[in-house]
Amino acid sequence: MKPYGNQLNFKKKVSYESNKNSEKISIIDFKLVHQIFDTINISLLVLIFTLFFLSFNSQRKWSNTYKNLSKTRAINNNLIDYISKIEEFYISELESLKIYRKTKPEDLIYLDKLTEKKESKFKKNLSTIMEGFNHSKYQRGY
Repeated sequence: MKPYGNQLNFKKKVSYESNKNSEKISIIDFKLVHQIFDTINISLLVLIFTLFFLSFNSQRKWSNTYKNLSKTRAINNNLIDYISKIEEFYISELESLKIYRKTKPEDLIYLDKLTEKKESKFKKNLSTIMEGFNHSKYQRGY
């Protein structure tokens, strides 16, 4: 029976050593898993802060662009106001000049009247026919 007892004793030793080994492995596994999660968390934090600063920079640029556009719009509105005031001034000046000068014969320019040549209709028609014959020299038929 001793060997049987020794076997039991051996089994207890093996099971005790396997428990120690499994505890060591599980502790190492837990440390590894925690390191992986810590690395992931740190990388996520770095990513979040990087994107935060990039978006902050982008927001600053958009704010500057919007400020410049609003200044340009204000300048444009002022220019439109000035243009409308100038137009209003010129229209009022034109309306105030209701003094029309009456023309005198010295102001008028007289042109000599050209005499018209009077041709008969027969001569006009004859000249048109003659021109047609002259042009027909250059026309060819098939």
